Amino acid sequence: MNASIQKRRVVVTGIGLVTPIGNTREENWQALLAGRSGAGSITRFDASGYSVRFAAEVKDFDPRRYFDAREVKRTAPYIHYAVAAAEEALADSRLDLSRLDRRRCGVYVSSGIGGFNVIEREHARLLDEGPRHLSPYFMVAFLVNMAAGHIAIRHGLQGPSGATATACAAGVHAIGEAFRIVQRGEADVMVCGGTEGAITPMGVSGFSAAKAMSTRNDDPQRASRPFDAERDGFLLGEGAGILVLEAYEHAAARGATMYAELVGYGLSGDAYHITAPAPAGEGMYQMMLATLRDAGIAPEQVDYINAHGTSTPYNDKFETLAIKRAFGAHAYRLAVSSTKSMTGHTLGAAGGIEACYSALAVARQVIPPTINYETPDPECDLDYTPNKPRPAKIDYALSNAAGFGGTNGGLLFKRLE
Repeated sequence: MNASIQKRRVVVTGIGLVTPIGNTREENWQALLAGRSGAGSITRFDASGYSVRFAAEVKDFDPRRYFDAREVKRTAPYIHYAVAAAEEALADSRLDLSRLDRRRCGVYVSSGIGGFNVIEREHARLLDEGPRHLSPYFMVAFLVNMAAGHIAIRHGLQGPSGATATACAAGVHAIGEAFRIVQRGEADVMVCGGTEGAITPMGVSGFSAAKAMSTRNDDPQRASRPFDAERDGFLLGEGAGILVLEAYEHAAARGATMYAELVGYGLSGDAYHITAPAPAGEGMYQMMLATLRDAGIAPEQVDYINAHGTSTPYNDKFETLAIKRAFGAHAYRLAVSSTKSMTGHTLGAAGGIEACYSALAVARQVIPPTINYETPDPECDLDYTPNKPRPAKIDYALSNAAGFGGTNGGLLFKRLE
């Protein structure tokens, strides 16, 4: 960014959520406060012969509320979830789009995988029926940027449109890039976040083959246990988290309700291993420093971290080390939690969902808990807000994300006076 260009302030004016613990913003918030897990037996397909037979599915969601029956077949769950969450976020923002220059309103919604179920379905059709029987909508049903495209078309948003495909950091990167677009003055409003729908035979068997998921088939609701000594892998989830970001002056001029100000965005690369985090959390440490530098604040000013906290042995250990390295003695004074203990790991949607939770935590001054925390791990020795939410003064909240390939991203939210 040109140093002569003054950065505009950016605020959150709308939040929309579809997750395994609720299909609206308020359902999600109440579930977080109750410490409710979204885990259960897989219903999307017959998983009886699989080594992992449970996941955190979105429940009681009807895409026909947003698409006609024909469109439902032509699209994929990650698009359905994103469109629904965007509808809620825009309604929550109370923007009157009919009175706005829609060339100044854009969409940046990402996914790690996109339409995985469509790829599986059409591949089976190719093998069974031959190449002439593939759906003509196949290609535009699975591409990662199609969620953003559907949202933009649905609402006539002609401003910047895009998506990142950065695995489990995709949602954070989408929000961060939208943040930069508004900061630079290239748009006044951005609808942004992450979405995923990868609870499919290939998705479950692929992560199982990688030994990444918990195998607690007899106790799925206690399977996701970030930072606990007995953690054995992540719980696969799905859903979408969407924010409406708006230039502060634009929001103030129309008297908008503002949840929080987004003040920092940082990125880094591990450059170490395609799946394993860098030793001592080097990449995540550098990302957190970059996020704090971008916001222009000291580590001691951060009150809460919504951790990546996947419930895998390596991630939680190295993220803890990264936090201690970035925050020094203050690491033991701030609160940390992993809401993945309830939603599961929603892959490319995680950064969007957890950004929504972080903005809500700042607005409502409550730290969501890490549930299933029972056995402390000597290598994970911070305050993980075990099992119960905690009212607290939160001036700054940091939301962390990391993804395969060694990509990291962070967002810093500030309480508005």
